[in-house]
Amino acid sequence: MMPFQQPVNSGTFFRNLFLGPGILSRLILINTLIFLVINVISQLMWLFGMEASGNDELSYIGQFLALPSDLSSLGQMPWTIITYMFTQEGFFHLLFNLIMLYFGGTIFLEYLSERKLLTTYLLGGITGAIFFVGAFNLFPVFQHVTSEAVAIGASASVLAIFIAIATYVPDYTVHLFLFGRLKMKYLAIAFIGIDLLSIQHGNPGGHIAHLGGALWGFAYAFQLKKGNDFYRIFDWFKKPVTSSHRTSMKYTTSRPGNSKPLSDVEYNSRRVATQEQIDKILDKISKSGYSSLSPDEKELLFKSSNKK
Repeated sequence: MMPFQQPVNSGTFFRNLFLGPGILSRLILINTLIFLVINVISQLMWLFGMEASGNDELSYIGQFLALPSDLSSLGQMPWTIITYMFTQEGFFHLLFNLIMLYFGGTIFLEYLSERKLLTTYLLGGITGAIFFVGAFNLFPVFQHVTSEAVAIGASASVLAIFIAIATYVPDYTVHLFLFGRLKMKYLAIAFIGIDLLSIQHGNPGGHIAHLGGALWGFAYAFQLKKGNDFYRIFDWFKKPVTSSHRTSMKYTTSRPGNSKPLSDVEYNSRRVATQEQIDKILDKISKSGYSSLSPDEKELLFKSSNKK
């Protein structure tokens, strides 16, 4: 496995981090911009003597974007199921989430596509929202705060990405300051354990939402390793298939679920085509290194190695 490396040039690193063309940079930029807009407007309102009403811990904009646990309030603000996962008001809250997003997202993109990253972020956040709202309306311990409790933050989405890639490549090794070399699966277990044990000790709604995101990440990656890609239901959003995409689609020996079984000739033909593609990938690695592979090439290589 390739080690996780920091870019040497800090200026280039931060420019690519926030202004890069990829989905990971876009997610980091959106979270950062929303944080800046909220805090700049809050500072201006404070200077003009305007104070927030309702939830005193949130700004006016934060109250508009945060996810309420109360079902009637949620019915009036359905957009918050999405907006809450891009909203942070505290600097350290934002900083921790962005570090985790960059760390987990970078490893994620070594093996899976940007589209899978974005979908995991969104669906992980939505699952976290369902866990949060469900818990505050089902468990009696939360009855006295259900009308006021809200959730904000990208943590559920970020944890979904982290747990997903830890499930997909559990033995991927990272180097952590003070801890040394650790496998992703142990980090994932540690994060989930911390959330489970912290529910009673402050911010229970946040920890419950984290567990929802983690569950989605685990379930998706676990099924993906078995060849079941949940995200195929969104294929109708895709643009018309280009010639290059059409070429990559032939490298598979699987058959569509609604088609007849492949004949021996068809199966062998596809298997040969797949092997030819793998040979090209291995040749590319020998010439340019593993990092030169595209996410699709890495995914094909990973799936091929699991079948052997």
